[in-house]
Amino acid sequence: METAALIVVLVIALALFFDFTNGFHDTANAMATPIATGALKPKVAVLLAAILNLVGAFLSTEVAKTISGGMIREDQLSPSIFPAIIFAGLIGAITWNMLTWLLGLPSSSSHALFGGLIGATIVGASVSAINVGVVLSKVVLPALIAPLTAGIIAFAATKIAYAVTRRYDNKPDGRDGFRWGQIFTSSLVALAHGTNDAQKTMGVITLALITVGWQTQSEPELWVIFACAFTIALGTYMGGWRIIRTLGKGLTDVKPAQGFSAEASTASTILASSALGFALSTTQVASGSVIGSGLGRRGSSVRWRTVGRITVGWVLTLPAAGIVGALAALLIVGLENLFGEGPGELIGVIIGAVVAVAVVLAIFLRSRRNEVTAANAMSSEVADSGAAVDLTEEPPPTRRQQRVAQSAAASDEEGTR
Repeated sequence: METAALIVVLVIALALFFDFTNGFHDTANAMATPIATGALKPKVAVLLAAILNLVGAFLSTEVAKTISGGMIREDQLSPSIFPAIIFAGLIGAITWNMLTWLLGLPSSSSHALFGGLIGATIVGASVSAINVGVVLSKVVLPALIAPLTAGIIAFAATKIAYAVTRRYDNKPDGRDGFRWGQIFTSSLVALAHGTNDAQKTMGVITLALITVGWQTQSEPELWVIFACAFTIALGTYMGGWRIIRTLGKGLTDVKPAQGFSAEASTASTILASSALGFALSTTQVASGSVIGSGLGRRGSSVRWRTVGRITVGWVLTLPAAGIVGALAALLIVGLENLFGEGPGELIGVIIGAVVAVAVVLAIFLRSRRNEVTAANAMSSEVADSGAAVDLTEEPPPTRRQQRVAQSAAASDEEGTR
């Protein structure tokens, strides 16, 4: 029992570290566009996102229950080895999160977690231990539909935003007022992120507690909610500036009205999925919204090469994290066969932890060679919103311009008399 308890403690510690990486990996989802348009200063943006992630984590537990009581059939796994399998899955998720952070790719932390757990479970038990129906309906299907839906909503919202605010005097048209709206919508995205992503770690920890008999229901304990909420908030405050740079200016040049539309689309999609218990990728939703808003603004261009790189990352996330999780589980199972149940699992978990720490340190040290911080992630220079709409013809004068011209002409005529 002491060995099992130690393994569970290590699982909880690793799960919270994954929660931390999830935080800084996904800060860009809420704050990349307001930073790009100058609506919020970088440090203010990440602080606001951290606070709202913390609050959002307490608003719902539907996603946590999907993971802790649906995706994996706990009755088909030995209670003695299951915590070690969860540990192996977390190694796969963390490795992929760190690698994509180094590359500046906004990949899905959620799918990295699911991939790691699925790969480790297949090796540690069998394919039948995976509830394929739940995985398809609440993980795979939302991954395909949500980015497309968010992109369409953002496209339509951007079109409407520019249509209702257009003026024809070729001057800044007040669209910078959307920067104030961005503060609200980006805050809503951060809140939505807390309601969805923080719960995934809650579900993993709850799952580990259930397997060793320390908990019976799939509802997370209050201390688990607090721990996960504070950890993801801390990670969010760290920034994740590499991915903020990619999402803020790597996909398209974001203008205030465009950013407002993208964030509104992202928030509505994530909140709806959280209410339904869908373990959605907030990264995919945010990326889809930015692309949709880029297509919706006339005169803008979407950098399809960057979109292609991100899409490749999305496709590779589940299998790549699954392979790493499977290899970690293979090590644990092999040592269990060699040293027996209990000691073998503990040795495997310790070796896996050492390897994971080494990989994380290596990636972190590599990132220091070309460090990206709040100071150099991106500039906040935004072109006048009036120049955002290309007009091929000379616009007709407004009524005010006509009156001014008539008054000037009358004055000139009177002056010549």
